[in-house]
Amino acid sequence: MTRRALLLIASLGLLLILSVLYASYVWFEMGDVAISWHGVVAMVLGVVLSFLVGAGLMALVFYSNRKGFDDEV
Repeated sequence: MTRRALLLIASLGLLLILSVLYASYVWFEMGDVAISWHGVVAMVLGVVLSFLVGAGLMALVFYSNRKGFDDEV
């Protein structure tokens, strides 16, 4: 692995760690904020549907690439 790749991996890892630390800080500083049952259901549905849309779009990208549709552009 080259030095440039290691530097890229290290910097992305540092950004991931910092974003998780910041998100946990904000989460625990919210205090007594309560989310209702409807809010939890909406959040779970939003995450699941966003994941499905992203996975579907990536599947279409791979399908298009393997069938040669991208070669015409």
